[in-house]
Amino acid sequence: MRKDLRPLIEGFSFALNPGDRVAVVGEEGDGKSTLLKVIYDAEMVEGYAEWSGQVLRDGLLLGYLEQEVGPGDGALSGYEFCCKEPAFLESSPGELALAAGKLGVPVELFYTDRPVGTLSGGEKVKLRMALLTLRRPDVYLLDEPSNDLDVETLEWLEEFILNCGKPVMYISHDEALLENTANVVLHIEQLRRKTLPRWTVAKMGYRQYVEERLGRMEKQAQLARKEREEDRKRQEKILKMEQQVQHDLDTISRQNPSGARLLKKKMKSVKSMEHRFERERGDMTELPETEEAILVGFGPEVGIPAGKTVLELELPELRTEDGALLSEGIQLNVRGPEHICITGRNGAGKTTLLRKIAALLLPRGDIRAGYMPQSYAETVDQSLTPVEFLTGGSGEKAVLTRAKTYLGSMKYTPEECSHSISGLSGGQKAKLFLLKMILDSNNVLVLDEPTRNFSPLSGPVIRGMLKDFPGCIISVSHDRRFIEEVGENVYELTENGLVKI
Repeated sequence: MRKDLRPLIEGFSFALNPGDRVAVVGEEGDGKSTLLKVIYDAEMVEGYAEWSGQVLRDGLLLGYLEQEVGPGDGALSGYEFCCKEPAFLESSPGELALAAGKLGVPVELFYTDRPVGTLSGGEKVKLRMALLTLRRPDVYLLDEPSNDLDVETLEWLEEFILNCGKPVMYISHDEALLENTANVVLHIEQLRRKTLPRWTVAKMGYRQYVEERLGRMEKQAQLARKEREEDRKRQEKILKMEQQVQHDLDTISRQNPSGARLLKKKMKSVKSMEHRFERERGDMTELPETEEAILVGFGPEVGIPAGKTVLELELPELRTEDGALLSEGIQLNVRGPEHICITGRNGAGKTTLLRKIAALLLPRGDIRAGYMPQSYAETVDQSLTPVEFLTGGSGEKAVLTRAKTYLGSMKYTPEECSHSISGLSGGQKAKLFLLKMILDSNNVLVLDEPTRNFSPLSGPVIRGMLKDFPGCIISVSHDRRFIEEVGENVYELTENGLVKI
């Protein structure tokens, strides 16, 4: 399987068996979503990827959940969107009510006139997941089913994966979900600056896989370092021996030919030893090759004084675009380098609230605020290249060089840097937003589900960077690890305003 003439997966062979709950993990842009699409319907990758081989489905009905709502579907009403699914039209009212009840959404969502594009991220996932279960597939292929789900629905999803009785192959960035559900791990990697693909199948839980992988790599690294240190000492010893013998040869008297012959013989022996060690060097343990999650960090200049007023918000009402009341009496005061996290059920209005906060903070001159929306297309022209986005269209050589250097350090290939942002994976787009904030030295970050598209391997790195951020963070998240590690003050958005947890 190839993209941009770059191999994503080679020599891949895998069988999905009854009872398998396969977590597909890997860094952003490594081909996880592309693999699921090839398994479900190879025509979905035409135009951006090539593949060869065969997928044996044995007459099974495959159910596939796309990562995002399809192009053009956002303008459809909820009812029009549902009518595209034959299983919806064939289901009884009782079956629809049961599917809606399991996912914690009102059955009216199937019949709503609201455009799908105006639904919350979690509502979109729930609606599509409900339609998928109505189809009763033999195999579930789920691309980011945990994105934007509230905690209650995440717990339902865990139970579904564990107890649906069907093989499930899924991509998720929620580490808790992976740890609680996976019994097989498929790890896709891109090594040597994305020129060498590697895949690993481990029939074990996710936490066990991560721990055993780290343990193996650490042992291999220790052995490799030990062998290289021993080799260095041998080289130093041989070099000293050569220098000593050469010195003796240079100073020996011509009247002592037998001594000169002995020294030449000794030099030959030393050279022979050196050649033997060179041959042995090729058999040394290799340092472990891994695809590290790389992200440059924020500088110390983005700190904010403890007494600085960042936000004083009093919002009597919070309503949707069509006027529906979401919450009343919202108050939020933020000072200094606080890390605020807002959580709540899907559809509560968290994204709507965060947009209002961003609109207040972005124009301010006394702070440097940056905003990462839940839908990246909300604020960024997807036809731009990553370089154009980071430089703001500037053609200044120093600005271009800096942007390309940062992108290279984060393992963007030259092809990815020159393609439009629309062709990047969700995780790569998220990295672009964070990189833009770093380059702009933003000291206030307004983040809507910032970890939703990062791989579980990148997650700890991203959380660590944001936890140590010396500025202010105002975020919305359902990521249980993010809330625990980054959210110093956590609020739940309810119908009666923000309630501190």
